Amino acid sequence: SPHIPTRPLPAAPPASPHTPMGFTKDVITPAPAGAARPKKGQTVTVHCTGFGKNSDLSKKFWSTKDPGQEPFTFQIGLGGVIKAWDEGVMTMAVGEKATIKATPDYAYGAGGFPAWGIMPNSPLNFEIEVLSIK
Repeated sequence: SPHIPTRPLPAAPPASPHTPMGFTKDVITPAPAGAARPKKGQTVTVHCTGFGKNSDLSKKFWSTKDPGQEPFTFQIGLGGVIKAWDEGVMTMAVGEKATIKATPDYAYGAGGFPAWGIMPNSPLNFEIEVLSIK
């Protein structure tokens, strides 16, 4: 009979130095022509849904569109949010909707974010829509 493991399979080996670090962006809805882009230090308001709960990129861990939630506002480019947001949203414009795919170092890294079910060293995907820039 086939051997059935009695314990979890070993974890994947650590990322090699050649593993890309950072984020990729897939545009869902382009911004209208001439739409404003954020500059470092400005206040950006976005709708966002985050995926990657329990290391499953199809599972949502948070959304500003959930009942009782509101759009999220942050100062961009100052390190107050994860790097995927700081650098990824900087490439977006008002009215644009995109998926930002973050490698772990551009998300919550080795610590994860246990309160949200984000495991250590998890890649995460964020569907972000830029609502306003001030």
